[in-house]
Amino acid sequence: MTLPAARKILIMGLPGAGKTTLATLLAPRLNAVLFNADEVRANLERDLGFSLADRIEHARRMGWLCDCVVRSGHVAVADFICPTRETRAAFGEAFTIFVDRIAKGRFEDTNKLFSPPQRYDLRVTPDGAPLEWAEKIVAMLARER
Repeated sequence: MTLPAARKILIMGLPGAGKTTLATLLAPRLNAVLFNADEVRANLERDLGFSLADRIEHARRMGWLCDCVVRSGHVAVADFICPTRETRAAFGEAFTIFVDRIAKGRFEDTNKLFSPPQRYDLRVTPDGAPLEWAEKIVAMLARER
């Protein structure tokens, strides 16, 4: 199967929905650079908290990291809650995968803040195993190429 062209992919949803599991399975299949939001925050963004303004800035920085990878000709995958319309706008245009497998996440403040996206390219439901979803996404992206 042909790998997709350079692009930015956002895997978003509530904490505990399975974003990281899916991203970890998907990234190697796309030969992609993977940015996990928790790891980026812990290593590069220690200056940011969890206010809405800081979440928007975190999204902007995550989007910029992905854009740098795409400009170099590669696929970038961001594993990131991206909880609001504002954070998604700050992240920028991307192939968006909404992992919608749970009704509530692990953090009550995020649950209150989280607004499901109005627009996404694929919605991952509780049906099917993460590996099946990863393979479906690879096939979908290959068809778009």
